[in-house]
Amino acid sequence: MLQVQNNMDILSNLTSKLPTFLLTGVPGLESVRAWISIPFSCLYAIALSGNSMILLFVITQQTLHEPMYYFLSMLSAADLGLTVSTMSTTLGILWFDASEISLDTCIVQMFFLHGFTFTESGVLVAMAFDCYVAICDPLRYTTILTNSRIIQMGLLMIIRTVILIMPLLLLLKPLNFYRVNILSHSYCYHPDVIKLACSDTRANSICGLIDLILTTGVDMPCIILSYILIICSVLSIAAPEERHKVFSTCVSHIGAVAIFYIPMMSLSLVHRYGRTAPKVVRSMMANMYLLLPPVLNPIIYSVKTKQICKAILSLLLTK
Repeated sequence: MLQVQNNMDILSNLTSKLPTFLLTGVPGLESVRAWISIPFSCLYAIALSGNSMILLFVITQQTLHEPMYYFLSMLSAADLGLTVSTMSTTLGILWFDASEISLDTCIVQMFFLHGFTFTESGVLVAMAFDCYVAICDPLRYTTILTNSRIIQMGLLMIIRTVILIMPLLLLLKPLNFYRVNILSHSYCYHPDVIKLACSDTRANSICGLIDLILTTGVDMPCIILSYILIICSVLSIAAPEERHKVFSTCVSHIGAVAIFYIPMMSLSLVHRYGRTAPKVVRSMMANMYLLLPPVLNPIIYSVKTKQICKAILSLLLTK
């Protein structure tokens, strides 16, 4: 009995309701941290400027006031949110070696990080639906995708995000952690945080699984179904030129889906099954998961969308 009491006393001294978390930069490359900060700073600058530019174009250019570009502006807003939510901690580590973060700050960061991730997943579904209607039912496009319906879809994405994210984060508050905890990434990632808890985390894991099923588990099949219907519709077109033209309208969206879901699923698999993978590999995958979509989406849509290209050219030529 005395031994049990001693063990409980030791555990209470080691654990805390106000723990400190230590974020990790790029493991093994701390000596060249200043040099690594240069490409990271450039990528963040590209993400911020590219997505801000697309938002500005969609708001100011009357020719871009169409459903496709409204969804593109939502995608850019979600990418901006992802960029801003992790930029301060990542660059703080690389520039100033500022790795400490409290549990409350961690929870706030997770709210925005996972929230914008869920939102972006929903936007990609809406964009797939937009492609489906434009190709498979073009005559009813303007009557189906009205401005009010687009607003409703946007509100539905936000409501879904808040409903899913709040229980996930509220379940973190009662957990006990060690006084000092070392995270695997330069930002707070829910699976990474709960594995450091000293308490029972089954409820957290179940809630995280439910959120995954209700976001990726629902959204990905919807996107795949949309493209199956699109492919069936396109294959019924006799002229090869028309097929190519129709397929080219979906290339940008397919690229956005690939660069969003592939890094996200890869990071999730690494957390579950790749514990023996080198820390540098896990760190780079974690950063690519959040940096690739915000950096590449504006480039993909700027190159593949004529109206965006024209808007950029007109902006450059007027200067």
